[in-house]
Amino acid sequence: MACVNPDGTLSESAKALLRVLAKPAEAEAIAKQVGQPLFKVRASLRELTAAGLIQEDGEKFHITASGQAKL
Repeated sequence: MACVNPDGTLSESAKALLRVLAKPAEAEAIAKQVGQPLFKVRASLRELTAAGLIQEDGEKFHITASGQAKL
C-alpha cells in the first residue's frame, strides 16, 4: 500500500494515518484506529518515516511539521 503517490500527493490511507498521529501512538493502536492490519500499518509507517512525514520516538510515532503541511 503506497502512501506517497508518484506526484508527491498522499494516498487516503496515508492521510488517515497522519490524522491519527495528531496524538503520538504505537503501531498497534494506530492499526486499531484506522481499521487496517498491523503489517500494512507498519509498512506505511516505514514509508512515512522515510519520507520525513512522521517520526518515531521509542515505540510511539508522531506527525512532523512536514506531515502536517501535507494534510
